[in-house]
Amino acid sequence: MTLTELRYIVAVARELHFGRAAEACHVSQPTLSVAIKKLEEELGIKLFERRQHDVSITPVGQRVVEQARVVLEESETIRHLAQEGRDDLKGQLRLGVIYTIGPYLLPKLIPLLHEQAPELKLLIEEHFTEQLTEKLRAGELDVIIISLPFNVSGLVTRPMYREPFVVALPSKHNLARKKRIQAQDLSEETLLLLAAGNCFREQVVNVCPGCVGNYNSDSSIQKTLESSSIETIRHMVGSGAGVTVLPCTSATKGSDLQGLLEFRPFAEPCPYRDVAIAYRKTYPRTRVIDVVSDAIRATGLSGVTPLDDAGVVAGTETAPASSAS
Repeated sequence: MTLTELRYIVAVARELHFGRAAEACHVSQPTLSVAIKKLEEELGIKLFERRQHDVSITPVGQRVVEQARVVLEESETIRHLAQEGRDDLKGQLRLGVIYTIGPYLLPKLIPLLHEQAPELKLLIEEHFTEQLTEKLRAGELDVIIISLPFNVSGLVTRPMYREPFVVALPSKHNLARKKRIQAQDLSEETLLLLAAGNCFREQVVNVCPGCVGNYNSDSSIQKTLESSSIETIRHMVGSGAGVTVLPCTSATKGSDLQGLLEFRPFAEPCPYRDVAIAYRKTYPRTRVIDVVSDAIRATGLSGVTPLDDAGVVAGTETAPASSAS
């Protein structure tokens, strides 16, 4: 039994597909399949049920995969302890970030990290929260940047900043005449949303529940349209296809498509999301966690408010209760 074989079975359990698991492990599918078959023969059990179009985990396989995650995490701890003995701020940091944060935070974060830790090499992966969480638990990532709420056993969260939501409108839209938008103002509009799997989509649905699933009485076109990225949604709004709700960091100067877009804040209480980092409780490079935290809070992202480690805005005793999470 090897750590490589354990990584393979964790990947298959996550992907439920041998081809995708092999791709995630950067090996060929035959290599991964042979290694898993060898491990099953060594253990004398079947870890996976293989069918023509899908894969499932056997009950005993589920228990083995859970233990494999623990073993891989502990092996990563050994590696990081050795790294810590040399220098916490040298070597690789495997950073995961969700799609709706990465494009807006990373351009400001990376220069700050390079200044504070020039010998720290970032390996960055963008994905959905669920996939990043699995990779963090398996020791395949060191730190992830996600939005709250986020409560996963064995992982620590540290709040970073609060980000208000804004409404994006075509520049000649009637609502562009308003200085602030009420959520109910959007109930009769075609609302553009991220596709399923994005946590920001669910946050927007919580803000505007009446907008989702409505149909125009004059046509069969659903009034909720979807796309895979915030950038594509902005372009659709600029073309007049509908309106959308965005995190304010994606609505900065120069993102108005040469005047085709208007951004408006919500009326109070303004919906928002809290952005945090997460890492394993056993992660030994505490100094690098502090450096990353300080750098994120120092990015000066437009419109956001830094949070302390308790998730409270500086200078207040309690956080307001208007989170869209």
